[in-house]
Order: sequence, then structure tokens, then C-alpha cells
Amino acid sequence: MLNSMDDSRPIFVQIAEKIEDDIIEGELPEETQVPSTNQFAALYRINPATAAKGVNLLVDEGILYKKRGVGMFVKEGARVQLREKRKSQFYEQYVVAMVREAAKLGITTDQLTEMIRKGEQAE
Repeated sequence: MLNSMDDSRPIFVQIAEKIEDDIIEGELPEETQVPSTNQFAALYRINPATAAKGVNLLVDEGILYKKRGVGMFVKEGARVQLREKRKSQFYEQYVVAMVREAAKLGITTDQLTEMIRKGEQAE
């Protein structure tokens, strides 16, 4: 679960992202139940409506579905769907920005590739 809330982003977005992370990492396998909005509300000391807003974001995206009278569950195919979404976000947020900055600095594609390889070795 979230260790601490980030004041710069809405809490409901952080709740949705945490559920996404748990699905991607396999902590919430497909067809398993996610914590209830009341559980999220109690855990993070937030309004249940705020927690519900985060969960409903994922329902709207087709990541979660509701079993009437039981709760919310991870939809089959959600992990693949989320990984594709995150890959697209990664490309837009990091790769495009990195390539633009490299061009401004006169860094060639070969130099950039070498920097990435160096970064992999640093791990």
C-alpha cells in the first residue's frame, strides 16, 4: 500500500495508481478482489468518496469490475492493459523528453545509446 501521500497530486489518483502498481507487480492477480473503498478510507484516513473516486477511475478504464454485493475485482487482461498504458506513458514522459534534451545538447543517437548502456551497468 501507499507509504505516504504525495500532496502534489490528488489522493484519488494516487489510490488508482497504487492499485495499478499492485496489479502490474502481481500483488493483485487478475480475478482477485481489491480492498473496499471503506478499507482504503480507513487505511489512509480519507473520505470513502475519495477512495471510491480512485477505484471508479479503474472501473471506467476497464481494469476493475464490480460483483454486485461482493466488491470490486481485477478484470482478466488488466495486467497486460496496464503494462501497455504505462509503456506509452513512459515513452511520452521520458523517452521523448530525453531525445529532445539530447538533441539540444548535441548528443548523438550513438552517444545516447552508450549512456543508456552505462546506466544499465550502474544498477
